[in-house]
Amino acid sequence: MKKKVNSLKGLRVMLAILFFIPVLLYFTDFRNQLPAAIARSLHLQIIPALLAGMVGVWVIQFVLALLFGRIYCSTICPAGILQDVINRLFRIGKKKKKAKFRFTYHKPNNLLRYGLMTLTFGGAIAGLSELCLVLDPYSNFGRIASSLFRPAAVWGNNLLAGLLARFDDYTLYHVSLTTVTTASLIAASAALAVFITMVATRGRLFCNTLCPTGALLSLVSRFSFFRISIDKDKCNACGLCAKSCKAEAIDTETFTVDNSRCVDCFNCLSACHRDSIRFAFKPFYSETGKKAACPAIERKSRRDFLATGATIAASLPILPALAQKTGGDEQPLPLTPPGSQSLQRFKAKCTACHICVVQCPSHVLRPAGLQFGWRYILKPHMAYTDSYCNYECTVCADVCPNHAIGLHGVEEKVTTQVGIAEFSINRCIVETEHTDCGACSEHCPTQAVHMVPYRDGSTLTVPRVEPELCIGCGGCESICPVRPRRAIIVKANPVHQHVEKPAEEEVLDVKVDDFGF
Repeated sequence: MKKKVNSLKGLRVMLAILFFIPVLLYFTDFRNQLPAAIARSLHLQIIPALLAGMVGVWVIQFVLALLFGRIYCSTICPAGILQDVINRLFRIGKKKKKAKFRFTYHKPNNLLRYGLMTLTFGGAIAGLSELCLVLDPYSNFGRIASSLFRPAAVWGNNLLAGLLARFDDYTLYHVSLTTVTTASLIAASAALAVFITMVATRGRLFCNTLCPTGALLSLVSRFSFFRISIDKDKCNACGLCAKSCKAEAIDTETFTVDNSRCVDCFNCLSACHRDSIRFAFKPFYSETGKKAACPAIERKSRRDFLATGATIAASLPILPALAQKTGGDEQPLPLTPPGSQSLQRFKAKCTACHICVVQCPSHVLRPAGLQFGWRYILKPHMAYTDSYCNYECTVCADVCPNHAIGLHGVEEKVTTQVGIAEFSINRCIVETEHTDCGACSEHCPTQAVHMVPYRDGSTLTVPRVEPELCIGCGGCESICPVRPRRAIIVKANPVHQHVEKPAEEEVLDVKVDDFGF
């Protein structure tokens, strides 16, 4: 039996590693060399699947939970696996027995976890993704990886590149990092601090109190066919299983396991020396299954859930009105990525996981602060300060698991107008310094910006914008030499528009690497 126990835990660890390492590397890949196929695994995340309308993913996850319990939390959820890594690191330097057996049973806080779950998913359905942004485990992991782990990888690369350069070895090269903002750094640090604090004190506390995904799966996992159960005849109530349970779900006084909170880590199986606790087929409708499910806890859970659900359900009708009211804040409009369709839709679907930010080859996507209002905080926007949106690039749409950014190929991309360039002659160097330029026109891929005579009798030319050709890519703004406020600036469309594709001979292969004068 010992071999079987080790194989279950070993299988869980192996599956977690197989999923976690590629996802972590994909978020920290500052050279964008890993295959885009890795991004497909992100579609298994539950909250992004809800926002993307991927019913098939939900069915798969619910079937897995009904069969095996919350196996998702220990093998697929990157935030859950990160917490296991933190827990493992927390044991370093401590006595083995004390570090391994440091948990104790606690009663579930069903009012909190099911209340937050109902508000989160109810808000998401109503178009309010704020709670999803704050509580979604995948999005929190994404921000931690992109704003903390990725900069650490870049710093290590640059340090090693500098050392190798002293020996005339240029295998590595210096990489600049422009996609981390103050807001994203604060949010990522706060999320990591919460994970560390909760793991250090009570294991998977986040997963069983604050996480809406964990709460949703708990409704199914309490009826799972394969589950952890205790054999009273063999158990001597030593408590080792409860002390090793990171979900704090094992009550050795009543010989019961709260399978709604169990995350299938199988640590308890390895801790038991009497083979009295096991993971086996015990349907919830069987007599043994009923005992294992702990009827007292089940009845209280149902009462709490129904009471919470009834209270929150009464408030759900006001959520669409709240979304409409908060959507009209008087703030400057952000430039949302092509494929987001509109600002309102993007705010409703994006949970700021920042996978598009780290994978954007031109690094034009940046996490927002409060400059566009509180409802847009941390969500990506296109900043044309030193880059632009590549004309035929669809990477952000390819990797977005929420389908907040969705493009049907390059043809749609090159005809989507996210904004329109506006030219101010009063700031142009042709007006202020009486010198020729034309950089904006040279770098416009659709020739929406073209040069016309400045004044009668003058040899100078100034740009003119044709709105019906402009797609708002930012090629003109990013290359404009005027500072601090540029002479040509792209203003966002709150709802993206369609423009006609220019004739093939007018499309330019733009490489913004120098000025045009």
